[in-house]
Amino acid sequence: MFRILTLNQISIKGLDQFPRDSYEVASEIGHPDAMLLRSHKLALEALTDSVKAIARAGAGVNNIPVDHCTEKGIVVFNTPGANANAVKELVLSGLLLSSRGIIEGIHFSRNLNKNMAYDEMNKLVEKEKKNFGGNEIAGKTLGVIGLGAIGSMVAEMGLKLGMKVYGYDPALSVEAAWRLSNEVQQAENIPSLLSRSDYVTLHLPVMESTIKLINTNNIKTLKKGGCLLNFSRAEIVETGAVLQAIADKRLNHYVTDFPVPEFIEIPQIIMMPHIGASTEEAEDNCAVMAASQLKDFLEHGNIRNSVNFPALNMERSSGYRLALTNKNIPKMLSKILAILADKNINVIDMINKSRNDIAYNLIDIETKPSEELISILKEIEGVINVRSL
Repeated sequence: MFRILTLNQISIKGLDQFPRDSYEVASEIGHPDAMLLRSHKLALEALTDSVKAIARAGAGVNNIPVDHCTEKGIVVFNTPGANANAVKELVLSGLLLSSRGIIEGIHFSRNLNKNMAYDEMNKLVEKEKKNFGGNEIAGKTLGVIGLGAIGSMVAEMGLKLGMKVYGYDPALSVEAAWRLSNEVQQAENIPSLLSRSDYVTLHLPVMESTIKLINTNNIKTLKKGGCLLNFSRAEIVETGAVLQAIADKRLNHYVTDFPVPEFIEIPQIIMMPHIGASTEEAEDNCAVMAASQLKDFLEHGNIRNSVNFPALNMERSSGYRLALTNKNIPKMLSKILAILADKNINVIDMINKSRNDIAYNLIDIETKPSEELISILKEIEGVINVRSL
């Protein structure tokens, strides 16, 4: 029986992935095998020795102590792309809100005098509507920084809206490159993209290299009258840089999903309460994806969409499998296989991959591993954990 601790309200469609006859799932549970969460800030003391994996129903993992998890051999999963359409649609709303006087027009209409005669109200509306006209986005240039699951969808959306699209992503993966339309033009660097774009949208995780990625230095290169959209994380954009760019009339609008006190009552800033991935569909998709990844790992040792372990998948070729995590140092695999050979255990199939300082192995064997064998493997210097599946 596997034990899953949920640390946020998780969609029932996700929880239904766990069969009740082999899983115990609860918000209060002792010695969990795995944790399933959304935005819960995970403390170090919660990472007990029983925890083998953590799944984040979402893309960002800045609420999880990933480095500490890696040291303990805990696999951290996320769900890239599961909420991509929800964010993409909100980016579309941000483009429209920042190009037309929609919010101002709604505010004007809501404050009309309800006792006014229809003809009089109609004359007033016709007189004032010129103040809310704005511009169309078709024919304008969209710059997309970060071309992962969300960014590539936003870029494709821009093309379908009749926009010229530039993209920039120094860490563009081969998979993401295949996803991307050849109509998306590559920018050499961020200042180059900023200087060409009428609208700039950010789709990056928070890392040391992305904190204050948009700052007082490079925002000066933004095309005058441009609009900046941030549906990634607040830390990626320097608050003071936005305020200065608005004061200099370089930045026409800043649309963000992350309110901060300094932005209150500034009409050029449109703030939303972190609702990018808050659709019912996105929450269902993230929960299902997170749960299925946990289930595959706990039952078979397979790893998909981990932020700290290598991706690794092997079909079962026998009834007995060893899942072994070790430090990525020389001769580890030979030591493991030597012990199996000494115990006269035949290896049917195996796979080994590494990522930075960690290595992970799946080894299918003919005979059921004994407790003695597991103990001997755990005693190898550099081995972090061993599971028998």
